[in-house]
Amino acid sequence: MHQRRAVKELLNAEQPLAGLDVRGWVRTRRDAKDFSFIELNDGSCLKSLQCVVGLDCAGYSELKSATTGAAVRLEGDLVASAGKGQRWELKASRIEIVGVCPEDYPLQKKRHTDEYLRTIAHLRSRTNKFGAMARIRSRLAWRIHDFFQQRGFHYIHTPIITGSDCEGAGDMFRVTTLPLDRVPLRDGEVDFEADFFGKEAHLTVSGQLAVETYCLGLGKVYTFGPTFRAENSNTSRHMAEFWMIEPELAFADLADDMQLAEDMVKSLLDFLLGECRDDLDVFANFVDTTLLERLAAVRHASFARVSYSDAIAILQASGETFEFTPQWGADLQSEHERYLTERHFKGPVFVHDWPRDIKAFYMRQNDDGRTVAAMDLLIPKVGELIGGSQREERLDRLEARIAEMGLDPADYWWYLETRRFGSAPHAGFGLGFERFLMFATGVGNIRDVIPFPRTPRHLEF
Repeated sequence: MHQRRAVKELLNAEQPLAGLDVRGWVRTRRDAKDFSFIELNDGSCLKSLQCVVGLDCAGYSELKSATTGAAVRLEGDLVASAGKGQRWELKASRIEIVGVCPEDYPLQKKRHTDEYLRTIAHLRSRTNKFGAMARIRSRLAWRIHDFFQQRGFHYIHTPIITGSDCEGAGDMFRVTTLPLDRVPLRDGEVDFEADFFGKEAHLTVSGQLAVETYCLGLGKVYTFGPTFRAENSNTSRHMAEFWMIEPELAFADLADDMQLAEDMVKSLLDFLLGECRDDLDVFANFVDTTLLERLAAVRHASFARVSYSDAIAILQASGETFEFTPQWGADLQSEHERYLTERHFKGPVFVHDWPRDIKAFYMRQNDDGRTVAAMDLLIPKVGELIGGSQREERLDRLEARIAEMGLDPADYWWYLETRRFGSAPHAGFGLGFERFLMFATGVGNIRDVIPFPRTPRHLEF
């Protein structure tokens, strides 16, 4: 009985091994007179295992079918390699062609543009770049859970279908079972009472409001799941479906919130630079040659803190000519974020205490009547990476703010009740997973950091 082993395991072996079973896909095949070299990759790591298939190998007559992309099974022994650049190779005693790959296989060439690969997203995981991205994404997702679990946070599954809009900004996907060819009407309006839930329902834009309810029962919680925005945007930074990490911390203020965000970013960078280095090097070598330097700089930086008011004053006193003149009450533009992070602070910076009129209803109102206890984490060359706030825990203030923004209190009755029954100060933030992956790999298009991008007029799977 041969032992089935992963390529990653064999490449890291400490000694020769006999009686192995290795399965994967052919990356290349080079033929000599009496033997052939097959570079075999099984997705377990970036590197491939060199396999030597000689005339005495059972199934050698089928070798011609072991073309690039073919799925094969090899049996044999792991032996020291005489070739340069590799410690081990597999001396095959048997080869079996599991799945042939014809000549019209789209990945015959070694290099393809990202734009082309998006048209064959079902095959791009077989390339070095997208295989590396998938492994990094998988490992970082695990590390995010590990980070919070080690700190006593509880993972809460928040609903994907919701009756409330967290941001109050619209652009939500509607969920309905109403027949679109004969939508029931009442007084000229859609009668949602006839729908599945008896009211309007949407795909969630955030799990924050829901996870807050568990924060005020369990103390430290987080959610990590898919969120949806129906913006008709085709930019390199927007998708209709993406993943969000959203922790909430009870009996905490904005300072606690910023510290948790800093600790998380540094923990993820430690893990990325230490445990994902082979895959990360793909992006450092072929996407952004400054990547490792940039990530290390953020990892070892002391994240600055500056109030929004002081940030505006810094920008106004900078002597720079900005396309958008910085003024109090307006959001920061990319050029402002870059000046603050790359020229003034020369590193990451939290901008906190933002004008209340440009922030969401749930953010705690400061005593000055002008600002809320909100924060954005800005990163050099990236801009905003994280947004968060201390939440408004005072029922009267929250009710007044909902009314002021023209929202329907009936949609948030359950949220308001958490402020009636044992309310406590709490804070949290949101980190878009894809945005972090763009920062972590230097990839410039958000469609290339998620396996199956959802964008306007693109729904292949």
